[in-house]
Amino acid sequence: MRLNVNHQTHYTYANQVRRSTQYLRLTPQDSSHQKIISWQLTLPESATQTRDAYGNVLHVLTLDQPHQDITITAQGVVDIEDNVEDDHAGHLSPLVFLRASTLTHADISIREFAGRFFRPLAQHSSLCDLMGELLLKMPYSPGTTSVSDSAAEAFMAGQGVCQDHTHVFLACCRSLNIPARYVSGYLYTEESSHVAMHAWAEVWLDGRWQSFDVTNNTCQPNQHLKLAIGIDYLDACPVRGTRLGGGSEDMHTVAAVQLQGIHQ
Repeated sequence: MRLNVNHQTHYTYANQVRRSTQYLRLTPQDSSHQKIISWQLTLPESATQTRDAYGNVLHVLTLDQPHQDITITAQGVVDIEDNVEDDHAGHLSPLVFLRASTLTHADISIREFAGRFFRPLAQHSSLCDLMGELLLKMPYSPGTTSVSDSAAEAFMAGQGVCQDHTHVFLACCRSLNIPARYVSGYLYTEESSHVAMHAWAEVWLDGRWQSFDVTNNTCQPNQHLKLAIGIDYLDACPVRGTRLGGGSEDMHTVAAVQLQGIHQ
């Protein structure tokens, strides 16, 4: 499957920003699951490219001159291999991803929920069951949560989006002493009601990372394009920044993932 991606993020500010720095995890990497045919970032100034602590490609964009808006565009073409997991395990021990964060802390309710469905002798199938039950308990509900909501808050509310589903699932796995990491990326779908930006989990089972997409109740990353990994959303979000001045801000993002054709 060959996917064409066009992703634009536009910030506008009520007042002039004196200085800003944007941290961009918008560049995918080659693996057994995905092959990058072409990819480029269009930015208002040149950015420094490096790697973050998790091995993600990181661009640091610093604007020293006063500005009142920023436009960031990522475009590219990527081939996706069906039914093939990403073999890019990264340089970190899986044990790193046992660490909880503020966004993925497992409270008593989450721990009890995870314990009801987990079977130590059938880890993968029981996590699949847990994933399905979690989606029933937390139906996909756009606009009901914010990026600052924790797993415990979303679980108590009983609704959320892909970010919330992933945070709760990570909290469940880590409460069971199973390494699990947050994945940000894109999703191809024929349903126009679904957004192209997406989040899912990867769990360390049987010596490799395996995908669990709670929102779509699937363990098959056939239409998924990975951008970045981390402990939670804050580590892997595509665009995150700081600024001096500017007052209130408005962010508008549009991401389109289109099927270009079947790659032979």
